[in-house]
Amino acid sequence: MRTLNMRSPTFFILVALLVWSSGNETCGGRIVKHWRGSKAIPPSLSNKKGDNDADSQYPTRLMEESFTAQGKASTTTFNVIDYGAKGDGTTDDTKAFEAAWASACKVEASTMVVPSGSVYLVKPISFSGPNCGSNIIFQVDGKIIAPTSPGAWGSGLLQWLEFTKLTGITVKGKGVIDGQGSVWWSDSSTENPTEESESVSPLKDSTYESSPALVSSEATGKMPSTKPTAIRFYGSSDVTVTGITIQNSPQTHLKFDDCTAVQVFGMTVSSPSDSPNTDGIHLQNSQDVVIHNTNVACGDDCVSIQTGCSGIFIHNMNCGPGHGISIGGLGRGNTRACVSNVTIRDTTMHNTLTGVRIKTWQGGSGLVQGVMFSNIQVSEVEIPIMIDQFYCDGSKCQNKTSAVAVSGISYQNIRGTYTLKPVHFACSDSLPCTGVTLNTINLTPIQEKNHLYEPFCWQTYGELQTTTTPPINCLQIGKPSNNQVQNSNGSC
Repeated sequence: MRTLNMRSPTFFILVALLVWSSGNETCGGRIVKHWRGSKAIPPSLSNKKGDNDADSQYPTRLMEESFTAQGKASTTTFNVIDYGAKGDGTTDDTKAFEAAWASACKVEASTMVVPSGSVYLVKPISFSGPNCGSNIIFQVDGKIIAPTSPGAWGSGLLQWLEFTKLTGITVKGKGVIDGQGSVWWSDSSTENPTEESESVSPLKDSTYESSPALVSSEATGKMPSTKPTAIRFYGSSDVTVTGITIQNSPQTHLKFDDCTAVQVFGMTVSSPSDSPNTDGIHLQNSQDVVIHNTNVACGDDCVSIQTGCSGIFIHNMNCGPGHGISIGGLGRGNTRACVSNVTIRDTTMHNTLTGVRIKTWQGGSGLVQGVMFSNIQVSEVEIPIMIDQFYCDGSKCQNKTSAVAVSGISYQNIRGTYTLKPVHFACSDSLPCTGVTLNTINLTPIQEKNHLYEPFCWQTYGELQTTTTPPINCLQIGKPSNNQVQNSNGSC
């Protein structure tokens, strides 16, 4: 074989070809290795030219990283628009909400988004556990409206939007939830369920429960007689409601049944003063509830505290118009009711029926104890301070000897103006109110009113810790005598 001369031009050409080929293969190997180690990206984000160009690789990698980050976000955020919601205020978006919730439910700490700028018509719906992940956020930045056609409600439902058996559920945002309740209020044939129907055993865990005796509203062309609560939480813990506005509910705006560790703050409830039975916030069989920095204007109690509640702390609330903040009515139909450890302070009330009130039915049993009303500013309130153990909703109520006991009630720094009577204490003959303390009470009448009444007390025992304006001389100092009738139903 002929030996290649290392000094010949052919030798140098061969060497050059070998070096060039080796360098190109090495570079190509690095590129292949890089993309094998990376996640695949969509064709729309792939680099279509200059694959071996270092300058062209850099923006491609940035796009890939951005896509990966978006992919991670999409697994925890579920927007109702992505599930078919139209948000035009007329299209039924219920199925889109159900689908978005079904996806969010599967992921812990997920967020279901109702975006701003649109109006979503949603029929009665239940956002349910208990198999959902914990710490889900229901983000409401748009407006959700209830249907106003009778056919959407059948023979009557107990609630419109329900959250049930969830842990760590948060409803928040800058949006509005509108029950469009005027179609219910104006229907003169609609019966108004009394608040006492809510003060007995908890409602069954069903969004679609209705009264079997009722005729379908679709057949009559009228709204059903059972008015729904706008938002109800049932059997849930670590519940937070903040930021949103709830308005014009057919009945109660926000209800908590059988819930623990509840926080409500920075939100608004708004309905006309003449809207019937439209309580702002209703608590029942719930413990460890904090409500603060909230504005409530409605046609009934700003806050209604029913049986089974304890550890309730309400502060920095603006209430009015409405019926004030009430414990009860308790004990209707000879039922047992227990409420304890309630503090309401640093609150203003304007143009309300009552200020701070405890109301119970004759014939009940149980106990209200450990209640403090402190630093309450009232303005044009009919009766700022009230205990009424003869409560009756207007129907015929029989006199009975048994009663829900009321004990350990403290009123401190209650001040402002009234339009009818400053204080009304009407307690049971057989079970008087005990441990009622009054400190720094300063209530003055609106002078232009013609019919004003003095403080009233009946079977009410306690202590005047300071002088009061007006003088509340009717309070009996000390405790009832031993020969007064007592019963054994006062313990809880």
